[in-house]
Amino acid sequence: MNIRLVLVALPLVLAGCGTTGFGKGAAGGANVPATAISAMGGGLVSGSVGAGLSASEKRSALEAEYKALEYTPGGQPVIWRGGQSGRYGEVVAAQPYRVGSQDCRQYKHTVYAGGAGTSARGTACRNADGSWSPLT
Repeated sequence: MNIRLVLVALPLVLAGCGTTGFGKGAAGGANVPATAISAMGGGLVSGSVGAGLSASEKRSALEAEYKALEYTPGGQPVIWRGGQSGRYGEVVAAQPYRVGSQDCRQYKHTVYAGGAGTSARGTACRNADGSWSPLT
């Protein structure tokens, strides 16, 4: 087999590997569908960690949660910024694991306001339609 053909075809073959969305695409540039956000039921920012956030900040925070769960390798932070308020946060998801037929991940969301950080931890599992549902 021609070595050039192998070198050209290998990245195409590897790009098709995997059955979940983990690691696909760049988390920073991925568009998050509104249905994926609504399926998260408010995520961790619906609790005390999100107290005081504006609606747009909560949306940015939820998008970061989705991106961390769907696209980002375990241990890598997804950062969001709140604009002029100075609030920002980071979401860090652990490695995925399987429960029955679902992929699940634990994650931590920290929101910073005025230098102080408030954190919450949770677990979410991926649904058949690709959305994530937090466990209660």
